[in-house]
Amino acid sequence: MTFWDGVIIVIAGMAAGTINTVVGSGSLITFPTLLALGYPPVLANVSNNIGLVPGALSGVYGYRRELTGQRHRLRRLVPASVIGALIGALLLLALPSSVFERVVVVLIVIALVLVLLGPRLSRRLARPHDAHTGLAPVLVILVGLAGVYGGYFGAAQGIILIAVLGIFVLDDLQRLNATKNVLAMTVNLVASFVFVIATDVDWAVVACIAAGSIVGGQLGATFGRRLDPRALRALIVVVGVTALIRLL
Repeated sequence: MTFWDGVIIVIAGMAAGTINTVVGSGSLITFPTLLALGYPPVLANVSNNIGLVPGALSGVYGYRRELTGQRHRLRRLVPASVIGALIGALLLLALPSSVFERVVVVLIVIALVLVLLGPRLSRRLARPHDAHTGLAPVLVILVGLAGVYGGYFGAAQGIILIAVLGIFVLDDLQRLNATKNVLAMTVNLVASFVFVIATDVDWAVVACIAAGSIVGGQLGATFGRRLDPRALRALIVVVGVTALIRLL
């Protein structure tokens, strides 16, 4: 890694940490950046996942006020994220890297569609579930499936989670975003443990992304409520399309 490569990765990590805290899909910034710098897809995915964990922790801390009163909800949903993340991470390691290189194109397309349509789907499919009387079993299952996706790839898992929570839980959007941050952090953390134990990691990349994402997590928590989500989605789509061009 050159000095300027490191600078670029730190900046990408900062952007990803900010976007992950606000809306999700920050990996559509860092993952394409690593591909553009010549890192193999699986190594880029693994190192990116681990590097974003400190930023996710930073974002959760920044949204700690909105987590007040959500202990019961998280007790139900966090175990589903843990199980899903384990399955997704093990699938990434068990399947040949050539499979990931083909599947990741489809996953990025799905992620971009969700970035564009997620809010609209949430508004159309929303149901009046009381935020304090329990969770629909299907929500727990969907959170687990989102964990599988996040453990395998990760980009836009935040979009998936916020859409699912918006459909099945009636609560303030900022509180749902805080829940999403905890679940996404859980998935990244669990998958990271698997990757550290079982596969190669580029620790220089991890350090650069971690440094940037920690700052980005705080920026997202501090200024995220003021950012125009349409501008964020436009940026994510541009970066995602760039990644598709690179992969194809």
